[in-house]
Order: sequence, then C-alpha cells, then structure tokens
Amino acid sequence: CHPCVAMRVPMGPLSLLLALSLLPPRGSAGASCPSRCVCASNLLSCSQANLSVVPAPLPRFTAVLDLSHNNVTRLRADWAPARLPHLHALLLSHNGLTFVSTEAFTHVPRLRHLDLSSNRLRTLDENLFSDLGELEVLLLYNNEITTVDRTAFENLGRLRKLYLGQNRIARFPLELLREGTRLPQLALLDLSANRLRAVPAGELQALPAWLRDRLYLHNNPLACDCLLFQLLDRGHRRHLSAVVDFQDELRCILPGAPASIKILALAGQQPLNCSKAQEAVLEAHLGDSVTLGCDSRWQSVRSRHWVTPVGDPVLGDGGNGSVVLLANGSLQLRALRAEDAGTYACRVAGPVLNETVYVELLVHNFTLHGPHDTLNTAYTTLVGCILSVVLVLIYLYLTPCRCCCCRGTEKPPAPRDDSINSSVLSTTPNHAGGTGEPCGSHIASSAGTGQNGRFKGGGTPPLPARQG
Repeated sequence: CHPCVAMRVPMGPLSLLLALSLLPPRGSAGASCPSRCVCASNLLSCSQANLSVVPAPLPRFTAVLDLSHNNVTRLRADWAPARLPHLHALLLSHNGLTFVSTEAFTHVPRLRHLDLSSNRLRTLDENLFSDLGELEVLLLYNNEITTVDRTAFENLGRLRKLYLGQNRIARFPLELLREGTRLPQLALLDLSANRLRAVPAGELQALPAWLRDRLYLHNNPLACDCLLFQLLDRGHRRHLSAVVDFQDELRCILPGAPASIKILALAGQQPLNCSKAQEAVLEAHLGDSVTLGCDSRWQSVRSRHWVTPVGDPVLGDGGNGSVVLLANGSLQLRALRAEDAGTYACRVAGPVLNETVYVELLVHNFTLHGPHDTLNTAYTTLVGCILSVVLVLIYLYLTPCRCCCCRGTEKPPAPRDDSINSSVLSTTPNHAGGTGEPCGSHIASSAGTGQNGRFKGGGTPPLPARQG
C-alpha cells in the first residue's frame, strides 16, 4: 500500500514528493509509450490505430512491435532511426504496403519473426532481407508478388519457415532449396495458390523428406507430368503432410482438357499413362561401396536403428568393417557381396510418430571395373565384327593366284598312289597338266573297279594280281 493510504492522512507536500519519486523513471515503458499504442513491459501494440507512419520515438527495449491493420504503405530506411537491439518480432500485416526499402532492417538485426502478409508488395528485390541474419519466420502470403530475386533471401542462414502463398509467382528459384545453399535450415516453404506451371520434380525428389513434408504446391496451374505424379505418389505413400492434407487441391492441367484433374489420379490414365515408382532402389556391383540414406520426415533425429534383409539389427561394424554406421544416420556397406542384396529398414523414433524407411539394394553378380574386365560386351562384339570383315577381305583379295587364271607350265600332278588314304572330299583341286581347262571342268579319272566289279570311289587303282 502507498504510505499515505496506509496512514489515512491527507497528502501534504512531503507526501506528494514521495509519491512522485515512486513513478517510473524516464525511458521506461510507461514513460515513453507512443500515443495511440498500448504498452505492456517490452510489448508495443499499435494495431488498428489508423497510423500512416511508424510512431516515433520507439522505446529502445521494445521486443515485440505490432503495427498491423494500419495505413503504413511505405517502410522507409528511417522508420527506426535508432538501433533496436531487442526487437525480435515485427508485425506489419494489413497495411497496404507497396514499398519496403532494402535498408529498412538495418537497425533491427535481431529480428526473428517478420510478418508482411496481406499487403500489396509486388517484387522482392535484391538483398531485401540480407540484414536479417537471425530471421526464422517470414510471412509474405496474400500479396501481389510476381518477381522473386534469387538474392532476396541472401544471408538468411537461420530461416526455417517461408510463407509465399496466395501471390502471383510464376517462377520461384527452387535451387535455393538445395542442401547447403542459401537456406540451409528451411523446413517449410508455402508456394500454394500461385501461378506455377512447372516444377523441377527430379530436383524436388532429391530433397530430404523433412523438407518435402512441408513443401506446399497445391492450387497451382501445374502441367500434368509423370515425374510430378511420381513425386507426389511417393509423398502420399510416405504420409507427407503437404500431399496428404491437400491431395484434393493438388491438381494439374492436361493439354486440351476442359478442366484440371487430380495429380494422384494420373496412374494408368490416358494420354500419359503414368506408372507408380518404387520408393528407394539402389543398384551396385560386387566389391563396390554404397551408402544407404535414412530419408526420414523428422529433422535432426539422432535415434536411428537399421535392420538387415534377414532381420538382424545393425549394432556397429561387422565383417571387418564392411558395415559402418555414419554420424548422419546413414548405413555404409563396403566390399559388397551377393548376399548383401535385399531390403534394409531404417527405424526412426520421431517426436510425434515412429517411422520406418525401406531401402532396396540390388547387387549385380559381376564387377563393374574388374582388373580383367576392361572390355564390355558391346565393345568386344564390335571388335569381333571388324576382325571378321578384315579376315574376309584378306581371303578375297590377298590369296595366291587360282588355277583358272594361271597360264604356262604347271606342276605335274602327283602320282595316284602317293597317298592311299586320299579322299575325294578334299578341297585341294586335282590339276591337269597343261590343258588350260577351267577349275570346274575336271572330269574324274578312270576309276578302277573294286571287288565284284564295283566302282571304287576313292580313285585308287586296283592292285595287280599276285603271281604264284
């Protein structure tokens, strides 16, 4: 109780001086709260105050500043002439903002939450938010944004949620999502209700599942494509929120079709006739090393347990270091064998639900680059064909002169009895001396008669009758 109230005596000059000494000092929230604002400790609420400019001066200790539902159409560089080191939340929604200076956030480097939603912003200029190195949440939905500069989000290394839904964006630089680039910690990207006609489905599939779980693409005039279908089909089977929660709004347009259709209904439908894709299949060869990733929906999960195709848990190194658990939760297999093939399971204990990720490994029963397998099958076949052609040409054009084109003295024929085992099927022609007849005009010599007067096909003359 106040001393004057407790004593129940009239307030005199001394008591009035004591009461003034108990008032908050100059510079506190009560002494410097801007007009038409409500202040509570380090919170300043100036919402619905019909303001056209940011009130000044602002207390230096302000942590949360709410300027929503006003008429602040331009946010200049001098809206905060002094540094506000404690400000971590700035709310500027529903102001009709059309311009934000690239130097507007120079004096608020500790800002973690920025709400610019429901305004009339049209472009995100170069290095617009580069001074907000600690920003975690950026709300830009329900604007008129058509152009997004790829450097607008430069230096936002801690940004986790980016809301760009309900705009007029026809192309967003999705290369910013690659791991280790400008937005390494981004866990939510809302691009719904824009004018996107195509997205790089192959690059999006390579993103980690914890990012695809919060990548919203519904209510866009996307062109129907099988890669897009397979991307969303995998997400639906993995129960990703961005697909399961908005599967009716995920639609695409077929050429010549009067209306859009559900993307998840493209399986087996003409004219695309898209087929379902397998979740994760890796192919390797004997002796190779391969790394199996545990692509979980939960980010920064440390508890991962691998199970082999035969049901054995992976506890650590096995087989002289052939199985290694990496620090990021992946499983590395070295010196692959044929029995290493199969479906591996990675069990993750998430904050809400548990999840099991399956990876199928195919091991081909040959080495890809063995020491004696330097030529593959196609190259070996080509070399064999070329060698066969060369041998045919040599046979046709480099053989000795034939009998039909030779003239002059020839070697006399060998006597008939030089080989008693000669065969009429021999390919060596029986040359006739000096006749000049063609090779095909030879007539069989007088054949001897064998026993019982029969013709002897071997051409061997009969033996003379024995004497005595």
